[in-house]
Amino acid sequence: MGKICKVVVCGSAGVGKTAVLEQVIYGTHRVGQETTCPTIEDIYVANIETNRGSRERVRFYDTKGLTSINPDLPKQYLSMADGFLLVYSTTSQESFKMLEHIKKEIDKLKDKDKKEISVVMIGNKVDLNHQRQVEFRTASDWAVKEKIQFYEVTVANRSSLVQPIVSLTSKLTIPPTKSTFSISVRNFKPKQLQSFGDS
Repeated sequence: MGKICKVVVCGSAGVGKTAVLEQVIYGTHRVGQETTCPTIEDIYVANIETNRGSRERVRFYDTKGLTSINPDLPKQYLSMADGFLLVYSTTSQESFKMLEHIKKEIDKLKDKDKKEISVVMIGNKVDLNHQRQVEFRTASDWAVKEKIQFYEVTVANRSSLVQPIVSLTSKLTIPPTKSTFSISVRNFKPKQLQSFGDS
């Protein structure tokens, strides 16, 4: 386990960011459970097993839901994040459009700081298919264009939440590549040391 990775979880208000985190980390969220107050900021820390089998510690920053009146992520999240989990609701076209705005902000940061940032997008609430406003193909095409991974999930099925989190953690914790330059010492014979200044 190396450094603690920082993941900012963001999206519109009411898309289920907190429910996703509480369900995938603790398994405690009950579908239909109303939140008592809107999130301002909560931090969740979890040990996640990557697809390489290593266990990594991740700190998730559950951010305040963005609105059309206040669509910008606070700057401190943009500067400190190693990765982003973008969340929208499949039942809200507006929440999907919000991600386009957020992704532009992330891209500006990447261009400015030349920083490698991993992004995964999830469409929550697929169990409410009769209320769907965002088609899978629409979201999938956008994710391909933006070069980000995309999953549809529901907090009603905890296992659907695991893969996006594991995938993001695995991307954030890829070990440095080993050098292809190798030195063989089998046939190496050091030269005899020469003294300088001898006559």
